Amino acid sequence: MRKVAIYGKGGIGKSTTTQNTVAGLAEMGRKVMVVGCDPKADSTRLLLGGLAQKSVLDTLREEGEDVDLEDIRRTGFSGVVCVESGGPEPGVGCAGRGIITSINLLEQLGAYADSEHLDYAFYDVLGDVVCGGFAMPIREGKAKEIYIVVSGEMMAM
Repeated sequence: MRKVAIYGKGGIGKSTTTQNTVAGLAEMGRKVMVVGCDPKADSTRLLLGGLAQKSVLDTLREEGEDVDLEDIRRTGFSGVVCVESGGPEPGVGCAGRGIITSINLLEQLGAYADSEHLDYAFYDVLGDVVCGGFAMPIREGKAKEIYIVVSGEMMAM
């Protein structure tokens, strides 16, 4: 399985790029999972036909630690598995912890093994935040390939 992280500053188009890339792979018959690593939990919206999905952190807050895999993932366009990490309540806690919590929970629940020969796992990661949790897909070796989406403006780099 190829594990790919897409980084970029907010508003640069990384979620759109990720979702279009994933849609193309799915149409080619590849089995793909997207993990949205943005506190806004909007990384999979296009794949879900414009609908927002409940994030992992929201699910944990509402249902406690006893969650099933089906509580935190949805199937989107062409069979793409969609997960949104989400973030803490505004002004409370570190958004990067949401990524760490979500990825660890996905592993504990068998999301990678349970997905029947998953070809790709994409992490759509906000890249302009200094919190260490956002580096988790790189730091913990969760992603083996890293791509950065930029534009011509100075802030994009």
